[in-house]
Amino acid sequence: MEIRHVRTAQDAQAAEPWSPEAVDEGDTSLTWRLRIRMDDRPGTLARIAIRLADLECNILGLTVLPVPGGVLDEIVVRPATGLTRPHLVNAIREEGCECSGIVDADVRELVDASAATLSSASRAVSDPAKFSEVLRDVLAADIVTVVPTAETNPSRTEGGHRAVFPIDGESALVARRGWAPFVQLELARGQALLGLLGAVRANAAGPAVMTCTDGANLVLRQGAPGDADAVFALHGRCSKATLFQRYHTGMRTVPRRWLHRLLVPPRGVSLLAVCGRDVVGLGQLIPAATGESAEVSLLVEDSWQRKGVGAALLARLGVLASARGHQELTAVCLPSQDTIFRTAVNAGLKPEKPVDGVVKIPLG
Repeated sequence: MEIRHVRTAQDAQAAEPWSPEAVDEGDTSLTWRLRIRMDDRPGTLARIAIRLADLECNILGLTVLPVPGGVLDEIVVRPATGLTRPHLVNAIREEGCECSGIVDADVRELVDASAATLSSASRAVSDPAKFSEVLRDVLAADIVTVVPTAETNPSRTEGGHRAVFPIDGESALVARRGWAPFVQLELARGQALLGLLGAVRANAAGPAVMTCTDGANLVLRQGAPGDADAVFALHGRCSKATLFQRYHTGMRTVPRRWLHRLLVPPRGVSLLAVCGRDVVGLGQLIPAATGESAEVSLLVEDSWQRKGVGAALLARLGVLASARGHQELTAVCLPSQDTIFRTAVNAGLKPEKPVDGVVKIPLG
């Protein structure tokens, strides 16, 4: 139920002093959830709490949601017998705040938001068919439906009461809530939840098998310090041209002191393409300072090039990056080279044309 601040007959009723005799049995509930928009100033919440106490409302839970220009406090209360919603809305307004919504609540919902989200995520991990049900619970939405991507119309927000969450290239979840608009913190929570579920579905941290264009099978897995000798041998089998294209410097092999940093990059991850005991390809994912993007690099042994190894590594690095919350990949290339651009296209990604030796690859 959404409360809009237009003078109505209900408001006229609410303007009268409340008393236990002013009972509206059709507009009472055991527990209510209120959303109150207020200025972020000391004492504002205290005044609301005092006013609720004067109305004999028992506060059961409080969540503070930052919004532009102030805060949105979600308060769960058990109202006094006979208190009507219009009376409560008017009392909040008299304190200089805006009640943007009142809806029936359930005392079972009174758990920590983080714990509730994790509990919901565990249910969806056990049964991916419950994605829409879990998102509805996390957002306290009225309804969440699965629709084809072409029909989502994400720009149609309906004043914040509608939100679109892509789940793959073909479909998306559309959430609607009539009693109060979604706020940015809730939308970010929903995106993070679906990102986690997507990573679980893709098994991003686990090994994956790829088939080369010549029919050979390779295992893609994360690198570890124990792979140092195999990665050193990989560099020894690469031509000088291949090493120059990767490191942009003339060297015949990699110094051993570099191996740990290649396999365990700072805050990042390495990805290996393995055939038997041999490492035939190496990819790296290193987050930028802001965390919105991450830099990728690839090295594929000469005899394994043009077989889809680089594309498979880059596609897998894109999955890892999305699971970590990155929105974009970047790669450095030589001005005369478009190898990484073509590799990204072959990986099913949508890279932008290189600018000043940098290729940007949006994710999602």
